[in-house]
Amino acid sequence: MTATLLDDATQARVVAAYLKRHPEFLSEYPELAARLTMPRGQGAVSSLAVYQLQSLRDKNAELERQLAELIAIAAENEKLMERVHALTVALLRANTMEVTARTVVAKLSADFHTEQVRLLLFGDEPRLPRADWLQQVPGGAAALPELSEFLQKNEPVSGRLSAEKLERLFGVDAGQIRSVAMMRLGDCGILAIGSANPDRFQPGMGTLFLKMISATITAALARSRDIS
Repeated sequence: MTATLLDDATQARVVAAYLKRHPEFLSEYPELAARLTMPRGQGAVSSLAVYQLQSLRDKNAELERQLAELIAIAAENEKLMERVHALTVALLRANTMEVTARTVVAKLSADFHTEQVRLLLFGDEPRLPRADWLQQVPGGAAALPELSEFLQKNEPVSGRLSAEKLERLFGVDAGQIRSVAMMRLGDCGILAIGSANPDRFQPGMGTLFLKMISATITAALARSRDIS
């Protein structure tokens, strides 16, 4: 017992001496400072308590920042859900291929504030309008070798594309496009959204809403083809 007490006292002195030689130690290990206690009645000798308080304040400030960021993301996601819902309702009202295609472009341009929208639809439908935003591809996916890798993966893509791909998607407007979100519309075709802002669509960005939009438009196009 006595030997144990002596060992503890010796270790305490060693620790105290080390801390005196290295006053910056707690700055490097702030989690230790938060667990230490100060003896009461020390008056001005409260720098450690002040340090602990400041550490807690800094931690709370960081948690508040993270919470504010999560709230902002949730608010933005709610707005996106409302826009997707509005797109879905509008497409349910469409009863022809032409109305469906025009609704897609109009809603994406107005509600999602997109700059350039392109529909590449497989097949040849004479009742579809001639418009800058629409390309008909009679040969289907096989006629788009520039986009073969994208079509095989069947996953939304966002970010910057090569000049060759941009030319195929956006034609004469390709030079204005700096970032793109591209979705396959099942067996119906491809939807591409282009922006002059290089940061609007970035690699690795969440694709949940892109998949929802793609599924909604694909179902609407297939339905309107059946009706026609």
